[in-house]
Amino acid sequence: MSPAVLRLDERTGIHWEWQTMAQTIDGPRLAPRSGRAKRLVVLLHGYGADGNDLIEIGRQWQAWLPDTYFVAPHAPSRLPQMPTGRQWFPLTMRDPNERWVGANAAQPVIDAFLDAEFARHGLDESKLALVGFSQGTMMALHVGLRRARPPAALLGYSGLLVADERAGTEALKDDIRGRPPVLLIHGEADDLIPADALFLSAEGLAKAEVPCQWHLCPGLGHGIDAEGLRHGGLFLTQCFGLPYPARGAAG
Repeated sequence: MSPAVLRLDERTGIHWEWQTMAQTIDGPRLAPRSGRAKRLVVLLHGYGADGNDLIEIGRQWQAWLPDTYFVAPHAPSRLPQMPTGRQWFPLTMRDPNERWVGANAAQPVIDAFLDAEFARHGLDESKLALVGFSQGTMMALHVGLRRARPPAALLGYSGLLVADERAGTEALKDDIRGRPPVLLIHGEADDLIPADALFLSAEGLAKAEVPCQWHLCPGLGHGIDAEGLRHGGLFLTQCFGLPYPARGAAG
């Protein structure tokens, strides 16, 4: 990997981290108990975390998703104020369009990672689920809706649909390439990304004719609880065409 280059956007004061060559990313992995991968679940973490924050979700879902390989790549950029934290793109709240610019900048990195994983396991998008939390949800939706072939499922926790603020979500219909099934899960008491983001995102996806379900977790803040894990796991089993798991099978 080539060294990072920091560029200051003088209009917004945002420091963007770029690479002079294509970046590669990696993170913790969880192989299927059978030893043979028939499906791939990629977990995209939130702002300030890294892949270790989400990989344990794979252990919770292993019984429901046999023969599934889980991987949680670390985002490519470190946070200057938090050396152990990572970001898919900077968030300063100074520019209303920074999420759109940032998601587009990070998309090729994730696309390249997915292509490498398909080659590694002999799989394709029909066996892929992208799962995100917070900023990772932004990336899961942004990337998953623009793959040449749609993934089997997109699952987002505590995040939102990124749109070009100048065009709005109405432009999404002409911008995306596929319409995979989506489930959005959000905490009712989320004070970081308020639950309104769930409804706005679901509305934007519906306008773009993307099949979207949603679930609101009562009393939950910015996080994932057992109820959300259960709903997400069941959604993935359905999208992968797996049998409905027996009660108490997860974990």
